[in-house]
Amino acid sequence: MGLRIAITGANGQLGQTLMRSTLFEDHVLLPLSRSDLDITDAASVTATLDALQPDIVINAAAFTAVDLAESQSAQAFAINEHGVRHLALWARAADTQLIHLSTDFVFDGQHNRPYRVDAPVAPLSVYGQSKLAGERALMQLLPERSTIVRTAWLYSPWQQNFMKTMLRLMRERDSLRVVDDQIGTPCSTMSLVQCLHALIAHKVPEGIFHWTDAGVASWYDFAMAIQDEALRLGLLDYAIPVQPIPTESYPTPARRPAYSVLDKSRALHELQCPQQHWREALRDVMKKL
Repeated sequence: MGLRIAITGANGQLGQTLMRSTLFEDHVLLPLSRSDLDITDAASVTATLDALQPDIVINAAAFTAVDLAESQSAQAFAINEHGVRHLALWARAADTQLIHLSTDFVFDGQHNRPYRVDAPVAPLSVYGQSKLAGERALMQLLPERSTIVRTAWLYSPWQQNFMKTMLRLMRERDSLRVVDDQIGTPCSTMSLVQCLHALIAHKVPEGIFHWTDAGVASWYDFAMAIQDEALRLGLLDYAIPVQPIPTESYPTPARRPAYSVLDKSRALHELQCPQQHWREALRDVMKKL
C-alpha cells in the first residue's frame, strides 16, 4: 500500500510537477495550496494535518520573491522560518517524516568549487537568511525525521521562472542584456521530483542533500540555451541579440551568490538519483511548452 504524502505549496512549480508525475501513482498525494493551508498559522497546520494524517509531508511552500524579501522581511521569515517550525512541531508530535526544500542562497558564493552539504553557510540576502533560519528550526526540532533538499535555479513549464521570462522577453524585445558572472546550475522541477521519489524510496534518510541537474552555467549561458532550444522547437520565430553583462550593470535589491554550484555527491551515491545535463533537462521541459 502506498504512502499518504501531503504537499504544501501545491500550486507552485514543484507542487504542480509532483501532482502531474507518474512516479507517485502508487502513493496518495494530498495537495495543499496556500488557500488550503497557511503554514504561518500554527493552528491551521495542526487542524489540517491532523485531519489528513499523512505519512510524509513535503514542504514546497516558500516565500521565493528574492528581491521583494528585502522590503518584506517579516513575511519572508513568517513563511520560510516560522512556517517550517509549525510543520516540524506537528511532525514531531505525529511521528511523521518531513522533507523540506531549501536553496543555494544559504551560501555566500565566494567558493570556486561546488558547495558540499556541510559547507559553511553565510547568506547574503533576507531570502537566504530566512531559508537558513527554516533549516535550523527544522534540524533543531526534528533532527531524526527531517530531510532538507537544497536546490537552485528551478524552472518548469508552470508558474513564473527564468525560462518563461526569457521566452516572453525574446518575443517582445529586439535585444536583451543578461548577467554572465553569476554561476550555478539550472534545475528542472521534473529532475527534482525524480530525486524526491528516490529519497522516499530510500526511506527518507535524515540530513541535508543537494540536487540540481548536472553541469555549470551562467545566467547568460542559460538564456542563450533557452533561445537555441526555442528556435529548434518553433517556440520563437527568430533570434535576437543577447548581450552578456556583469552583475554591477544590473543592480537588484537582494545580493546574489556569485557562485552557487551544489555538490550532489551524497544524493548520487546514497539515493542513486538519475541525473542528466541541464541542457538535456531544458530540452525536455521546453517540449512540454
